[in-house]
Amino acid sequence: MSTNQSERPIAIFHEHQEWFRPLFNELDARGIAFERLNAAEHTYDLASPEQNYSLFFNRMSPSAYLRNNEQGIFYTLNLLAHLEAKGVTVINGYKAFQYETSKALQMSLLEKLGLPYPKARVINHASQAVKAAEGLRFPIVVKANIGGSGAGITRFDSQEELALAVTSGQIALGIDHTALVQEFIPARGGHINRVETLGGKFLYAIKVYTSGESFNLCPADICQTTGGKELVRNACAIDAPKNGMKVEAFTPEQEVIDAIERIVQEAGIDVGGIEYTVDDRDGQIYYYDVNALSNFVADAVNVIGFNPHAKLVDFLAEKAQLKKEEV
Repeated sequence: MSTNQSERPIAIFHEHQEWFRPLFNELDARGIAFERLNAAEHTYDLASPEQNYSLFFNRMSPSAYLRNNEQGIFYTLNLLAHLEAKGVTVINGYKAFQYETSKALQMSLLEKLGLPYPKARVINHASQAVKAAEGLRFPIVVKANIGGSGAGITRFDSQEELALAVTSGQIALGIDHTALVQEFIPARGGHINRVETLGGKFLYAIKVYTSGESFNLCPADICQTTGGKELVRNACAIDAPKNGMKVEAFTPEQEVIDAIERIVQEAGIDVGGIEYTVDDRDGQIYYYDVNALSNFVADAVNVIGFNPHAKLVDFLAEKAQLKKEEV
């Protein structure tokens, strides 16, 4: 490690204190200097040249509001725009975080790319939910635009059930008062598929199996522990091995890999995961989640055969080196 690299560490910007321990351990093992920045309590100087770090790695989570750290979500968008304007190399920067914090933008991206997604309408007031559901195939879900960890998702099996929830004030739109009214997709084979990417390219894929008996996170009712308790995580699929759910590695069809690489490249996501499922009713593939905050699957070596954090650190070190040579 060069002296210059030692003087200018990699910044890891995050608000959850435990999720990224494997990353920190890998950086420590390589002797790569890094600094943890608390995204929940942070400030920046608009006049600063912002050259204190060789690289700024954004690990802010949209589920921060579940931990009383919602102040960091919109703040992060401003910070990332500022850093990029100052010429700082940012991993998962402003564009990626825009998609991370908007389910509506994610679906708009899939629409733009011509990729199949669960049919959806966007609302900004609970009173519009019933009208938005007209023409959709029930069951449907009402999904907060900024959710994270499955928060703000409710399933409705009929128009009458949805209407009752509206009149009784049970529809929550989330912290930006925006939500999707979206068709629910029953997962063929009892599993959803999550594909992780790095540097805009396929890294690995897993199938995560569910009993289908409960629902509170994604359109494939997967994100529960085996006891039915909601996982307080940004992406339940990565926790599945620790919570008793069956997980297996697989390689998707090349057409799917190509589509997912298009998604993350268009969204500016350097490190992230895309989830999709196959509709058990007609065999149609649907992409439904664009995630820029992947922590990788638990017990990765046994599940997928390698340590993805090692590849991530290789990627970060390469990006930091490029920046070092430019300045």
